[in-house]
Amino acid sequence: MATPVRSSEDVVPLGDMKVNPGKIVRRVDETGRPVLLTSHGRGVAVVQALSDYEAAQEEREFMRAVVAGLADVDAGRVPPLDEVKSRLGID
Repeated sequence: MATPVRSSEDVVPLGDMKVNPGKIVRRVDETGRPVLLTSHGRGVAVVQALSDYEAAQEEREFMRAVVAGLADVDAGRVPPLDEVKSRLGID
């Protein structure tokens, strides 16, 4: 995962992105940190490495699946452990 944004270095006005997008992309690549784009002093977008974005997406999907699984357990929507073991042939 990417390291946190450093306000002094990684907050860039949107206009800078319009003028020289390659420079912003190189900065992300070289530092490994995302860049926060601002418009009128407010954050509007984040530029980050594709690999970091994909890793974060995978992590969110995994966590959603874990939460859904725990909810199923709490609601009693899972078969007993002995039944699962028997189905899998791991008695």
